[in-house]
Amino acid sequence: MKTTVEPAAPAKSSSGGVLNVFSHGVLVIWAIMVVLPLLWAVMTSFKTDRAIFTSPWSLPDSLHFENWSRAWSQAHMSDYFLNTILVVGGSLIGTLLFGSMAAYVLARFDFPGNRFIYFLFIGGMSFPIMLALVPLFYVLNNVSLLNTLHGLILVYIAYSLPFTVFFLTAFFRTLPSSVAEAAMIDGASHTRTFFQVMLPMAKPGLISVGIFNFLGQWNQYMLPTVLNTDPDRKVLSQGLVELAVSQGYKGDWSGLFAGLVMAMLPVLAAYIIFQRQVVAGLTAGAIK
Repeated sequence: MKTTVEPAAPAKSSSGGVLNVFSHGVLVIWAIMVVLPLLWAVMTSFKTDRAIFTSPWSLPDSLHFENWSRAWSQAHMSDYFLNTILVVGGSLIGTLLFGSMAAYVLARFDFPGNRFIYFLFIGGMSFPIMLALVPLFYVLNNVSLLNTLHGLILVYIAYSLPFTVFFLTAFFRTLPSSVAEAAMIDGASHTRTFFQVMLPMAKPGLISVGIFNFLGQWNQYMLPTVLNTDPDRKVLSQGLVELAVSQGYKGDWSGLFAGLVMAMLPVLAAYIIFQRQVVAGLTAGAIK
């Protein structure tokens, strides 16, 4: 007499299917909530001011590229864009350079005070930036760096270093030490080992933390508002606020949306280009 055992897999598969449908539904709703406002802003930037209020959800009757040219030239978005590129580019290079050097030393060398220095960086992540605004203002004023782009670059580097060191320290610990030891046996110095061996191996982590720092520094508003009040050196976040406030009762909403999309495009382009590297850098630490 043969006996058959009914498998219990269908119950699990059905519950797993329900969970997959629910999770995918949540992701679809989240994607719609994120994408629709972006598409609406792009669409609105090509409309006239009258069309924005009379038919805000309809497609533009024609593409009004003059909105973009007006925002770029008359609203001085070109100057704000250049200042932002200079500040974010300089601070990003400095943050990655100094942050990777500090993280490599903390991750690879044991010395008195190693953990203390590491936890100092960790503590910097929890320090509210609002508490440092007044001291930063007086420090930059005393060293003649107030209302300067290089002064803002130094502040951005100091602001981004704690997270960068925290992220890269964990990443450097996952890299194989045998490669660095082989380089030292071949006669390479610590500096050459770091720049020619370990730093290229940490490329996924550098790209990941670089994208996070780029997003934070590009969208930074509080620091430049307090430390950079010179109209000729304002960055994009300040320029957009000034564009919105300066309209008064004129209401150049089409130019405002065009400027908003201009400020948004570099962030979207950076994420689209480096999305695979960001995922690889976030998951590399879990595989040894």
